[in-house]
Amino acid sequence: MSAVPLSGAVPAAAPPPPSPAAPAAPPAPAVFGLRLATGLAGVLLAVLVSGLNENITKIALADIRGAMGIARDDASWLVALYAAASVSAMAFAPWCSVTFSLRRITLAAIVTCMAAGVLCPFAPNLSVLIVLRVVQGAAGGALPPMLMTVALRFLPPNIKLYGLGGYALSATFGPSLGTPLAAFWTEYLGWQWAFWQIVPGSIAALLMVSWGLPQDPLRLERLRQFDWRGLLLGLPAISMLVVGLLQGERLDWFHSPLICVLLGGGVALLVLFFINEWSHPLPFFKLQLLSRRNLSHALLTLGGVLFVLLAVILIPSSYLAQVHGYRPLQTAPVMLMVALPQLIALPLVAALCNIRAVDCRWVLAIGLGLLALACVLGARMSPDWIRTHFYLLQAMQIFAQPMAVIPLLLLATTGLAPQDGPFASAWFNTIKGMSAVVAGAVLDALITRRNHFHSTVLSERLGNLPEGVDMAGLGARMHAQVVTLTSSDLYLTVAAIALAMIVIIPIMPTRVHPPRAA
Repeated sequence: MSAVPLSGAVPAAAPPPPSPAAPAAPPAPAVFGLRLATGLAGVLLAVLVSGLNENITKIALADIRGAMGIARDDASWLVALYAAASVSAMAFAPWCSVTFSLRRITLAAIVTCMAAGVLCPFAPNLSVLIVLRVVQGAAGGALPPMLMTVALRFLPPNIKLYGLGGYALSATFGPSLGTPLAAFWTEYLGWQWAFWQIVPGSIAALLMVSWGLPQDPLRLERLRQFDWRGLLLGLPAISMLVVGLLQGERLDWFHSPLICVLLGGGVALLVLFFINEWSHPLPFFKLQLLSRRNLSHALLTLGGVLFVLLAVILIPSSYLAQVHGYRPLQTAPVMLMVALPQLIALPLVAALCNIRAVDCRWVLAIGLGLLALACVLGARMSPDWIRTHFYLLQAMQIFAQPMAVIPLLLLATTGLAPQDGPFASAWFNTIKGMSAVVAGAVLDALITRRNHFHSTVLSERLGNLPEGVDMAGLGARMHAQVVTLTSSDLYLTVAAIALAMIVIIPIMPTRVHPPRAA
């Protein structure tokens, strides 16, 4: 016979199933004042210092190689693995900031980035230097998502766009300032300062963030639903793609088994990663956000904008170095022509987009149009061009660059629910990092192929030369002509990309208004 419960006894209720972790939502908003403003400025300073560290060490790589006895091919791995660690950190840092707190992750990233920079010149061999650069890349890559998260979470609606304008400095001000600072450190203080220049700014950022940002409680319950499968798929996927893209041109792309494995395996793992993220209750990436037309448009256009911004820095500096033998110190005024005015242009463009009657889509179109016009004018260059010939082109970009970036930030972030802020930050920053890598790889490939094409055409036109021709002088003039024609081709390619991005503006994004307090 089955057991019968005693009269009046109530059967024990089954324990409820464990509920999924609640979606990441920020704590109650802190009152914005001097303290929070200082914390935000500290995160901005840390992001700029980290970005400058990446650009300066890349530009000063020849001096670093010579001082440390590193071969050119080996040094290429320093750049590739740093970038792989940086982009990977951009993808996963927002999740960590919600779990372990924004303040803790930011402080840890600043300290780690600074410590690795101090130790790099003392590395006894290439392997140790690569490890230090990978650690520094991961720490530096974690900082830009923190800046966007701080701006979205703490800034009052009326000034939120100005905070996002500060984030835009990392795409406009930082890259242009890399060449002048690299020139200063290597010419006057020594190659070690390409690494050590990170220290003063990091210390200041550390103090500002420590005092200014509030301390959130730990949310360790999120670890019970940690996306292990996503991490094991996404981290190698991003790293393999970044390394494959940056090493592709050197290793002749798909003629190299290593590049085939890196790019093919990276794409396969990335597809599996996104399949996993779609259904995971606590993902690193929320793919459902891509249904927002403005966010999808902003991410797509961001890739094109970063390609353009990287190209307009690379073309004049590479041309002046190859044709006229300019060192970074001599190229610095061309870069400063755009970099320093950004401190004024960015707030002015943010103020323009903050006017309710202004449609930021047309601000974006005008900025892209100015960039395209500057590139079309640059395509008329000749081997006689020197530094001063680029000043007009650079001046046109002073307002064009922020006009091409700030509207994208407004389109991407307007209307986001608070709990979606970290997901939007992960999307935006990962696309930003990956786009810079893709742009660099594409530009390297274009330069190589156009150089070969123009060299072949000019050699065929010269034909059989009469005796007595100065071959050395002819070779130098031919090299200058090839570099000039290649630079002109790049300018036209960049102009076409900028114009293509204008064409999709009436199609994809919808009108948004700047955020306002309720």
